[in-house]
Amino acid sequence: MPELPEVETTCRGIEPYLISRKVHTIEIRNPNMRWPVEESVREIIGLRVESVTRRAKYILIKSPAGTLILHLGMSGSLRICPNDSAFKKHDHFIIGLGDSLEMRLHDPRRFGAVLWHRKSEGPIHEHRLIQHLGPEPLTSKFDGDYLTASCKNRQTTIKQHIMNNKTVVGVGNIYACEALFRSGIKPNRHAGNISRARLSLLSDQIKKVLTEAITQGGTTLRDFLRQDGQPGYFKQRLQVYDRQGEACRHCGKDIQKIVISNRSTFYCSKCQR
Repeated sequence: MPELPEVETTCRGIEPYLISRKVHTIEIRNPNMRWPVEESVREIIGLRVESVTRRAKYILIKSPAGTLILHLGMSGSLRICPNDSAFKKHDHFIIGLGDSLEMRLHDPRRFGAVLWHRKSEGPIHEHRLIQHLGPEPLTSKFDGDYLTASCKNRQTTIKQHIMNNKTVVGVGNIYACEALFRSGIKPNRHAGNISRARLSLLSDQIKKVLTEAITQGGTTLRDFLRQDGQPGYFKQRLQVYDRQGEACRHCGKDIQKIVISNRSTFYCSKCQR
């Protein structure tokens, strides 16, 4: 599924086309997504887009009356295209932007979401999907001290802990594997049994691996393309993810695969302990 770098890449890609524009039309071609797309989303019609931001994997399109919340789910993508372009089979939600442009949400598996949060309902950070989220990993709120405190007495694995959105948002499977490798931490170590120094290194490496992935345009996944239709390139730099049986680029030992919480997990048994 699109992870934080893919969503951030998409957010940055669509922002220039939406910011300060009025929404001319809304077309709901298929309302049957993760939650039914309600008619209330049409309340943004005629309103000017004030900002396009991201919270975790949610894209937030703010207007004077409320915020449109988009989630790409397992296979979703957004693209800007001329309004006379042929529709793809799974183009489910369309925003008409004027100047003959549209933004289309394409989602074959329909696990994505389109929600409307009225300004009168309170600040967006109080929305039920957002209010319990942990800090953003690329902000000062997430650092070694915070991660160490969150791990205290935790018997869950460190990989599960950093992938928990209540701990920190946006550290998906690929980037968790990569950050743990860079930190030399075995993914099935108990979170509460790791030293402050090693957790500080892990927090730094989470920031670095996500920043590099955003710079590269996100990881190339089977179901994800950037908004301009081109894949990201970070996959070329992956050290352990999806490399089971291949030689570790640091020590030469074969990369191992285990399953943690039903997620494939890749690591080097020599470089990580």
